[in-house]
Amino acid sequence: MDHLQKFQAKLRQYLGFLIFVENAILVSWLWYATAQTHFSKLIIYGGAGVIAIAGIILLAFVSSRYFIQPVKALWQGILHVASGDANTPAPSLEHLHLGQEMVANLTTKIYQLASEAEHSENVAIKHSKDLHENFVANNLPVSFIALDNQQTIIFANETAGKYIGIDSKELIGKNVYMVLDMLFPSEDTFDQWLKQVKGKFVTATHSWERVRINVLDNHPTLFFDLATYYNKDNPDGIESMLVLFDHTKQYSQDDQAVSFIALSVHELRTPLALLRGYIEAFEDELADSLSPEMKDFMFKMSASAQQLASFINNILNVARIDDDQLELQLHEENWGDIIRSAANTMALRASVRGIQLEYSIGPNIPTVGVDKLSVYEVIYNLVDNAIKYSGKSKRILISTYLSKDGLVETTIQDWGFGIPSAIMPHLFTKFYRDHHNRAQIGGTGLGLYICKAIITAHGGNIWVNSKLDEGSVFGFSVKPYAELAAEIKDNENKELVRSAHGWIKNHSLYRR
Repeated sequence: MDHLQKFQAKLRQYLGFLIFVENAILVSWLWYATAQTHFSKLIIYGGAGVIAIAGIILLAFVSSRYFIQPVKALWQGILHVASGDANTPAPSLEHLHLGQEMVANLTTKIYQLASEAEHSENVAIKHSKDLHENFVANNLPVSFIALDNQQTIIFANETAGKYIGIDSKELIGKNVYMVLDMLFPSEDTFDQWLKQVKGKFVTATHSWERVRINVLDNHPTLFFDLATYYNKDNPDGIESMLVLFDHTKQYSQDDQAVSFIALSVHELRTPLALLRGYIEAFEDELADSLSPEMKDFMFKMSASAQQLASFINNILNVARIDDDQLELQLHEENWGDIIRSAANTMALRASVRGIQLEYSIGPNIPTVGVDKLSVYEVIYNLVDNAIKYSGKSKRILISTYLSKDGLVETTIQDWGFGIPSAIMPHLFTKFYRDHHNRAQIGGTGLGLYICKAIITAHGGNIWVNSKLDEGSVFGFSVKPYAELAAEIKDNENKELVRSAHGWIKNHSLYRR
């Protein structure tokens, strides 16, 4: 029989004995009161009740005093070995009337576990090496940085120091946000991710592509992919680790390519404007004399010229956004008129594909504070995407309405190919295109990136809902003019100037 079974057996014996004594006293009283005295029934049963209550109280007192002793001894033994309670004395088992063997066995095991834990901790401390003396960490071919829970750099290997252009020893003790002026291509920054995982996860990992960093005035801009690991309450004080994979050459070439293309396409604007002017003149002057076939040619030439103009505007806008040179001037505008005007411009492109543009403009739409030319670009790009990805569908619906939050929302819906859920998070990233349709459908992967930058600069949001083979709904919101009126009133020029930028500062203290 083990110690627990012995404890249970003795516990039953003690309880049985106490209950037997109480019942014996109660029965004796009833026998004496009825057979040997002439007490009334009230006194007899009253006395029985008093004896029963007294027995219960006595039973509870004795039980709590003696039966709790094993638990109290275990509690005292745990406190005795626990850190922070070293002054608590070890339990005395000599006066323990119940469960002495069980408590003695359990406290012995507690002491053994505590001793083994202390030994393991001492061994770990003895054999652990400081990162500064760690051969692997110091000689990694990639930049490696370790941070504490205040995002202070506590270690940086030599590769990181050379990459950033600062001696690795000088990085120690500095806040990572002051040393690494990281800019991300979206609002998913290291700082935002760290805020999300703290308090929710014990460990977490994440990675980013195309991170940009400006270190010193005389140091070239760096581009890299970033991987990080988070570990809550790490005993060595390392809360997060950063690994930087240099891609400066590759990503710089991409940016240089955009700049070069922007410079090149800028020269196309003048001949393109001339070409579009001639096409419009021919359509007006020769419309009645052209054959149906020639009219169709003119029709397609006009649509192609419009497509080329949209491509040029996208390239130039991306270059301006990346250089923080795209400025938006917000004025009071009638949103319904803007929707109709922009969509009517795209109607020619849609009709070439046999697609009908439909409108649904809700009632009581207030005037909005927008930069008209910029929001035209947003509508052009979203409608152009809907046209390209409509497939066999011949209908696109443009809807605008006042949301519950008081914002003016607009959606462009098609019933075409739809978007796989796996690529949805990347849609608004520069140069990103769905590899499933890349060969069949042309594009630069810049349209949605531009839309997000422009709408964000307006203080609105942009989103997408889609299901594969069932179509997509792209939507965005802008603020009513009334929300901006007070800010515009304080401005001497009676207008608001906003900048659209594509790189997000890593830390909220530095965010624009």
